[in-house]
Amino acid sequence: MTALLPVAEAQARILEGMPRAQSEAVPLRHAVGRVLAVDVTAQRTQPPADLSAMDGYAVRSADLAALPARLDVVGSIPAGAAPKLSLQSGQAARIFTGAIVPSGADMIVIQENTTPDSGGVIVREGEVKPGKHIRRAGTDFRLGDALLGQGRRLSARDIALLSAMDSPNVLATRRPRIAVLATGDELTRPGAARGPAQIVAASLDGLLAQIEAWGGEAIDLGIARDRAEDIAAAVVQTDQADMLVTLGGASVGDHDLVRAALGPEGLTLDFWKIAMRPGKPLMSGTYRGTPFLGLPGNPVSALVCALLFLKPALFKMTGDIAPPHRVGRMPLAKALPANDQRQDYLRAQVRDGRALPWPTQDSGELNPLAQSDVLIVRPPFDPAREPGSHVHILELQHS
Repeated sequence: MTALLPVAEAQARILEGMPRAQSEAVPLRHAVGRVLAVDVTAQRTQPPADLSAMDGYAVRSADLAALPARLDVVGSIPAGAAPKLSLQSGQAARIFTGAIVPSGADMIVIQENTTPDSGGVIVREGEVKPGKHIRRAGTDFRLGDALLGQGRRLSARDIALLSAMDSPNVLATRRPRIAVLATGDELTRPGAARGPAQIVAASLDGLLAQIEAWGGEAIDLGIARDRAEDIAAAVVQTDQADMLVTLGGASVGDHDLVRAALGPEGLTLDFWKIAMRPGKPLMSGTYRGTPFLGLPGNPVSALVCALLFLKPALFKMTGDIAPPHRVGRMPLAKALPANDQRQDYLRAQVRDGRALPWPTQDSGELNPLAQSDVLIVRPPFDPAREPGSHVHILELQHS
């Protein structure tokens, strides 16, 4: 009897030797969600000069020792124009937000604190302090500053920063191409005609969505019937894929179809049984030199296994340095019996800061998975737990 592989060892063996995808130049407009292949440095200083943070008047703080004070207005400076004046004692310049502060000025008086006067302005009130309402050059960043590092997955906030850094393109890791094939005579696509014994291949659509959300490019190979020749024919066009993933056909016995179909075509397995629930029948290896992952057919088993094994693989291929999962500890909302020899992943909702597991954990029921906030992670032979005792959890909101 083949021993069941611990989850941690299975994860390590899948990641071992997982290739990193090549890099490519990506226009900034399409770079959100991509992973930086190199550090990015600023191509300019921001702000590029001392700028006014408000609409008002550029002044010399020494002229405002006593308020109110009248100053002569000697010019106006709009945003985007270089000032052609230098303030002398007793002078002010009308200035607008984003405009360059003229020479001689050391603060901005907001217009609400002033009253226009013939040929000048009266400063009535306000704090008098050098630097007031001035954005100094380089306070955000300076030319050559390394602001975003290799391995960072770009957010919309990062895109804004890259734009300010004057980077129209970024060098990012190419999105790994993950080919996915579902197997089973009972499976149909949503909206298709089906017989009384057939079901929708929900795990296929869920897995394709997971791959895209995790930074991969999903290649939908569709559904192959439970015949070795159909399975082999469906994956023949995967030479350009970075990984092949199958759904179903991994059970022991007559329905162990994936190994039977792909073994003669170049499939080499490393392991195929995991000490976990849901998801015991999981295969890992290579197909014609390409990483291969065979996920269970049951929808919850497939999606949980993809979360635990495929997501870390995608992160390694893209070079993403962030942890693939957010984990922690949380008190239980109800008692749990002792666990057996398999690591258990229980779907649970968070209620008042406590993890409330669903009453049933059937691997075919997708609604509890969709409605869950966390997975409760129970190691093998975990003892019985009382309400309030702390358990390990894996967050689903970010997965």
